[in-house]
Amino acid sequence: MARTLKVMPESEPTPKAATAAPPVDGERTVRIPVSGMTCAACQARVQRTLQKQPGVVDAGVNLMMHDATVRYLPDATSAEQLVEAIRGTGYGAELPPAEQSAFDEQQARDEAQQEEFVELRRKAIVSGVAGVLAMFAPMALMSVVPMRAMNVVLLVLTIAVMAWAGRHFYTRAWSAFRHHSADMNTLIAVGTGAAFVYSLIATIAPGFFVRRGVAPDVYYEAVIIIIALILTGNAFEARAKRATSAALRALAGLQPPTARVVRGEGANTQELDVPVADVRQGDVVVVRPGERLPTDGEVLSGESAVDESMLTGESAPVAKKSGDRVIGGTINRTGALRYRATTLGADSVLAQIVRLMRDAQGSRAPIQNLADRISGVFVPVVVSIAVATFVVWFVAADLAGAAAPMVKAFAAAVAVLIIACPCAMGLAVPTAVMVATGRGAAAGVLIKGGEALQRAGAVDTVVLDKTGTVTEGRPTVTDVVRATGTSHTDDALLTLVASLESSSEHPLADAIVRHARDRGLALGPAEHFQSVTGRGAVATVAGHEVLVGNESLLAERAIDVAPLRDDASRLAGQARTPVYVAIDGALAGLLAVADPIKATSRDAIATLRGRGIDVVMLTGDTQRTADAVAREAGIGHVIAGVLPEGKVEAIRQLQQQGRVVAMVGDGVNDSAAIAQSDVGIAIGTGTDIAAEAADIVLMRGDLRSVTQAIALSRRTMRTMKQNLFWAFIYNVVGIPVAAGVLYPAFGLLLSPIIASAAMAFSSVSVVANSLRLRRARLA
Repeated sequence: MARTLKVMPESEPTPKAATAAPPVDGERTVRIPVSGMTCAACQARVQRTLQKQPGVVDAGVNLMMHDATVRYLPDATSAEQLVEAIRGTGYGAELPPAEQSAFDEQQARDEAQQEEFVELRRKAIVSGVAGVLAMFAPMALMSVVPMRAMNVVLLVLTIAVMAWAGRHFYTRAWSAFRHHSADMNTLIAVGTGAAFVYSLIATIAPGFFVRRGVAPDVYYEAVIIIIALILTGNAFEARAKRATSAALRALAGLQPPTARVVRGEGANTQELDVPVADVRQGDVVVVRPGERLPTDGEVLSGESAVDESMLTGESAPVAKKSGDRVIGGTINRTGALRYRATTLGADSVLAQIVRLMRDAQGSRAPIQNLADRISGVFVPVVVSIAVATFVVWFVAADLAGAAAPMVKAFAAAVAVLIIACPCAMGLAVPTAVMVATGRGAAAGVLIKGGEALQRAGAVDTVVLDKTGTVTEGRPTVTDVVRATGTSHTDDALLTLVASLESSSEHPLADAIVRHARDRGLALGPAEHFQSVTGRGAVATVAGHEVLVGNESLLAERAIDVAPLRDDASRLAGQARTPVYVAIDGALAGLLAVADPIKATSRDAIATLRGRGIDVVMLTGDTQRTADAVAREAGIGHVIAGVLPEGKVEAIRQLQQQGRVVAMVGDGVNDSAAIAQSDVGIAIGTGTDIAAEAADIVLMRGDLRSVTQAIALSRRTMRTMKQNLFWAFIYNVVGIPVAAGVLYPAFGLLLSPIIASAAMAFSSVSVVANSLRLRRARLA
């Protein structure tokens, strides 16, 4: 039995909770590619600098995407000044070309990622081979080559590796130092640089150590192997990071490079293959079976089944015939089609999806703020710990009378510098966001950002619009009831109503118009048409004032509906929507419209309720009709008879009860409620306004996508927390162990080489954990 929820009087709307700064009138948004960032400390420095610039409303920097997204006031600053501000921190930045499309940008990013991986792999292999030679050659040749000569050879080899394979560590560390900052490169450069300087002195002035009772040992092999291991970890990380954007790369690759268009007139008509960029709006495009559609359009001739699974997640091909809409990037399976190209370039559905996904993957989740705060002070703290480690070890060893106290103190300090890893903290959240948004897109769920992704996991109440969300959204006329005493026949009544409704965009209006045309009725023009949102419409048709709407609209016009109230109640109890008709100020009849429930709605609603989520149906329909639909769909709570403003108030009252509310809808009447909710979910088959206000867009009109979105969010939040836990625990445990905290009890002291291996693979483990989301089950 459905329970009715009452809606209280309206109050002022409250803004959707958000961690980002609220929108400001006149603001602009720019995305700036940033080069040279390698860890969370780099990201934190660039972000702090941008947020301090005058005129900046909000700024976010993404380590995975290597870019900064800045909202700013053009009267106070400019994109060029923001670029200079980034460069002032020691990192590279430049504005992307204005004419660059989402496809071109993604291709450029893919090429850069591939080049980075290849370069890191080459350097890792070469430095790894050099490290093996540096470790074993002295032992193999010690009877042939004098030790001092061997040290000189190792010195030259180490300089070569540091200057080529590890050059970027030192140049970036120096750049950070010049700009009064520190990052991961600082730790690597100081650690390996200290080992190199120690070995250099031992090579050119061994007596300095001998006079102090210390053997002049060198650590060239340690320097080379540390660089090799870190580069190996970086190469694996680059490869794994590239895998996180596989879904976006696949989407961007859906658009074919050429299109077959019909050009010329009369006898000169011919089919030509042209680049997709050269297709013009209105061109006739020809697609054969098995080919991918190059652009969006409307079918002119032919029938076929089109595979839209790559965009909607729906595995079954969709039948297309004349008049149907087709989407670029989908695959024509069976018959040949001719269609007229409509939206092109940046306005196409595929380009919008790619752009939405790119923006989402570049966004930040609120849970990342903790990692950012720690990253901002991480490197200075680690350097301080390394210095303290050296001092404590040196003093303790010296007091204990141990031989060569400086050697152990030096090794422990270097191990602390090398094992510390701010990278894992910087990658913990962005990698999960990238993979999750890609996984969602593959299922036809477009999540607009990390904040929406995080909020969706906390949803405990889902509010569903009725028409087009729970139901098919394609209603049909089931009954025509004439009022006693009216002079109009059924067809005459239907003709007048359909003529009026032909000017309306409401789904019920479309049903009435279709029904009239199916009966072969000729519709006339509607003059002085006026829509009364959520209640009905009025117009003049064939000299008659025609009023169509609900009971409250007719009561407002002093028209008594009592003669037909019993009929309306009976029809509403059968899940049919009654629509009253008045002609020339008198009640004339009643039309009943039924909208069948979607086949998947009941299962989806049962799944939501099974996961502890309360489901509420919100509709402007009559209470009896809404209750009947709710019973059939398995919905326990109903809010009926509300106008668009009432929907906003209903959402607000649920929020005031402490609920986290998701609103699912597809129409203009839903957009305000979608914006008010904590998580707005729009069915992509509906209007653009609803999609614009939404945090999540469902590419297919199936409520099971709502369950998938929430399941994906919850799974992603678990992954984010796992990543952050391991990133933090790695440093919390690793740094003390490297400092020698276990030595007094167990005699365990971590080698700098082992520390470098642990550091190199800590980031890889975080990325690998995020990649598991690609195989996440969302049922």
